[in-house]
Amino acid sequence: MTRAADQVGAPAEPRAPTRRVPVPLAVDRLIDDRRLRIIVCCGSGGVGKTTIAAAIGLRAAERGRHVVVLTVDPAKRLAQSMGLTSLDNTPRLVAGVGAGTNGQAGSMHAMMLDMKRTFDEIVEAHADPDRAAQILANPFYQSLSSSFAGTQEYMAMEKLGQLRRADEWDLIVVDTPPSRSALDFLDAPQRLGRFLDGRLLRLLAAPARLGGRTGFRVLNAGFGMVTGAITKIIGSQLLRDVQTFVSAMDTMFGGFRERAEYTYRLLRAPGTAFLVIAAPEQDALREASYFVERLERDGMPLGGLILNRVHRSPAARLSAARSLAAAESLQGPGEADSADLAIAALRLHAERMNQAAAERRLARRFTAAHPLVPVAQVPAQPEDVHDLDGLRQIGRAFGGDQQGGNEGIGR
Repeated sequence: MTRAADQVGAPAEPRAPTRRVPVPLAVDRLIDDRRLRIIVCCGSGGVGKTTIAAAIGLRAAERGRHVVVLTVDPAKRLAQSMGLTSLDNTPRLVAGVGAGTNGQAGSMHAMMLDMKRTFDEIVEAHADPDRAAQILANPFYQSLSSSFAGTQEYMAMEKLGQLRRADEWDLIVVDTPPSRSALDFLDAPQRLGRFLDGRLLRLLAAPARLGGRTGFRVLNAGFGMVTGAITKIIGSQLLRDVQTFVSAMDTMFGGFRERAEYTYRLLRAPGTAFLVIAAPEQDALREASYFVERLERDGMPLGGLILNRVHRSPAARLSAARSLAAAESLQGPGEADSADLAIAALRLHAERMNQAAAERRLARRFTAAHPLVPVAQVPAQPEDVHDLDGLRQIGRAFGGDQQGGNEGIGR
């Protein structure tokens, strides 16, 4: 297809290539907004998402917010970095959180999702004591609550809803599971509804609803054929366990759906922001693109991207080529062993500069595909974060206290 200028005979002027510079992500402005009540950190595994979530919580607390950080990642890094021996299903106060630069002192709690304990709490809260005891002792329930596919994501939704309804904290930071399952909790209400409304469970619940043996006589041969086939597949004892479970849980099914839908509405509300965490690596940024596109498609409020573990050099003016050339010049015959250290340093610098250039290229691809997504950078740390000071260092990076927060992405 020709341009209008070509159609009238005018010479086409070459267009200079343009590079989009990403909008900087102002994390401090985000966490200072008291209307914001939930931050959800999502991203693939191995990008430092748990550390970023903890750093966001700490920075918000030291800027006057009362924060709880919920992690559903079983790793112990979050507890260790905050001086806690362990995390469990109960929010634990993090000691040593002081007032920040604005002089306001907040507080920080942390917890790790225990999906079985959360499920047990729901049963205990929404069933009478006798029925709750029956459900908790049911073998099928015990398997469902500890290992059934999707239970973790649904229980994360339940726990988030519980924390929000408790209204003890004015900011909840959620650290989601790694990989694409990080967004599975968005589908949890629909999946749970399909499971609870499934024909098989409805069929298994029918005899109890129709009155025990009378119900079986009403259903007659058709039900007998179905249960006979199921019995051959899963065994008669498991079938009885499932039937008992469905019968006991039947009155609670509607409450599960209602609470899940309530939390889903929370996630889409203006008081929520999703932050996608990624490393400047091809696979991680590909996953980040997936998260961004999925959030946009579902109408979820996207706060931006935090690009973690970005490599830089204080001697950026010395290019990789010049560094290698200098190393070669020192490698001449008859050089003393004292030059070995300088040669190694020059080669290491060249390697770092090449790595930084590759990371910038990958980041520019993301920016070109998603030009409206705000971006903040966190430099690679010299060692693993293991205490509050390390988390503060991370917070200063994405908060803008360090120079060059987005330097080089669009260049």
